[in-house]
Amino acid sequence: MRLHKGAELTAPAEVSALALIKDRSFDLVVANEARALPLAHAVKGSAPVWGDMHEWAPEERTHVLSWKLLVAPYMRHICERYLPMTDAVSTVNASIARLYDKQFGTMARVVRNARPFENLTPSPLEGDRVRLVHSGAAVPGRDIESLISATLQLDPRFTLDLYLIKGRDGGEYWRSLRALAQDSARINFHEAVPPAELPKVLNAFDVGVFNLPPRTTNHRLMLPNKLFDFVQARLAVVFSPSVETDAVISAHSLGAVTGGFSTDDLVATLRALSSEEIAGYKQNSHRAAIELSAESDVETERAIIARLLGL
Repeated sequence: MRLHKGAELTAPAEVSALALIKDRSFDLVVANEARALPLAHAVKGSAPVWGDMHEWAPEERTHVLSWKLLVAPYMRHICERYLPMTDAVSTVNASIARLYDKQFGTMARVVRNARPFENLTPSPLEGDRVRLVHSGAAVPGRDIESLISATLQLDPRFTLDLYLIKGRDGGEYWRSLRALAQDSARINFHEAVPPAELPKVLNAFDVGVFNLPPRTTNHRLMLPNKLFDFVQARLAVVFSPSVETDAVISAHSLGAVTGGFSTDDLVATLRALSSEEIAGYKQNSHRAAIELSAESDVETERAIIARLLGL
């Protein structure tokens, strides 16, 4: 019925937060993603609000029909109502920042999904072997199937190691991926590792792979934390096309971008890589690791806080 204003502050987490906060006062309130904006403004008192939007909230999950029909209008309502009165707005890349600026009148700052600098060096290649690796959540829509199918089609010099966090489905999707791998000796499933340990674990491999068809605006404009994980691990990368990732990969010569989003596109790109190219891309990741670490993003955050608090 589009009674969006009446739906604000009714979610269980919002009700609990209001009960816990009661009449406390704050110097600064940070809203983590758009759905937290109504709560942030409800409890701010005289404090400024920083909306850390992460990605493009109005189309976060529009590839899911129920979300598109029921949730997307509410997310747009939140953005239209609260972003103009939010004192600072940040998002993960320049393309999405421009969307917020154009549609909601913000002056969004970019805070990437980068991670702290890791003092690592590229691992040496093992002959002509190509050790592919992917880390992330085992949830439908991430197209991990294409990585497995591509590896099965590639010649024996290619292996694939997967560090996957099981989803909330009790591991059903994770098990379907294992079945798709057909017990191949070249495809290995590992338990997920803590984020702080991830670069050191990934450092043992050669190429970080990621393929994601652009089902949503966020997919089309992605700049995911995986890219920064792979760089800090000193890997070469192979990604499907995206405006933002293409620019970073090209600027630092980190690896290759596939010609499209199919398994065949991934196979063709990986098959064309030589050992010499992979070794060179790994060295380029090493050279870019400082620039692509979180330090510049932390400075942006410090500047936002200083401005909001008048420091």
